[in-house]
Amino acid sequence: MMGLEGLVDYLLGVAGDNRYVLALIGGGICFLLTFIGALPALLGTMISQKMLDIGLGFSAGIMIVAGFTSLILPGIELGGVFSVVAGFILGSFIVALANKLLPHEHFVKGFEGPESLKRRMKAVWLLVIAIIIHNFPEGLAVGSGIAYNPRDGLLLAFAIGLQDMPEGFAVAAPLVGMGMPRVRALSIAFLSGAVELFMAVIPVALTDMAYSVLPYMLGFAGGAMIYVVSSEVIPETHRHGHEDWASVGFIIGFIIMLILDTVLG
Repeated sequence: MMGLEGLVDYLLGVAGDNRYVLALIGGGICFLLTFIGALPALLGTMISQKMLDIGLGFSAGIMIVAGFTSLILPGIELGGVFSVVAGFILGSFIVALANKLLPHEHFVKGFEGPESLKRRMKAVWLLVIAIIIHNFPEGLAVGSGIAYNPRDGLLLAFAIGLQDMPEGFAVAAPLVGMGMPRVRALSIAFLSGAVELFMAVIPVALTDMAYSVLPYMLGFAGGAMIYVVSSEVIPETHRHGHEDWASVGFIIGFIIMLILDTVLG
């Protein structure tokens, strides 16, 4: 049976030196695993809120390690700490600004954004915007990783895709639970993965035009991802009294990503 390392080598052989194809493959991995994670909810399978919080904590642990070992540290090695810090600040700021200015709906916190726009937008589109804000840093991270090192970038795509599975369920389950037709919930889960597929191409295109921007892109993706973990993912796991269990999930995800990066990276 082909292991993860063998699968990555096979995909590298299929794509050759075309980093655009590799970016689409990397984004496609995240998309597919997000979609797979959503399927149990669409089939009517329900899990407890505690298990969902553990899964989201697991996602946060993977994202924190990936942000440092696959984005920030390679960026520093390539272009120095100040380039990465500049990109990191910009990435954090852009996500924070989008979070403030774009109207969107959280499953627990509810509406967030300009109140004047609340009545103009249907709830489903508010949820879609929230998904885009949450997932676009992950697509950028995969693309930036592939632009820097295709093999490590694909390994990062599998790691992010793994943590996307509980997120896919977290997207679909509340929609089905509140009575939304399964086809519509499936479409939104589909979109949540498709965002990463398209965002993965952007860093490759930018670094193709000017390779010197790659350290900034690595820092940007790392900053955006870590901001999302701090602002969105971890707070969401601490709203239902399952902080300790969510922290266990975080530690497990952290350790798994650290091992993947050390052994396969």
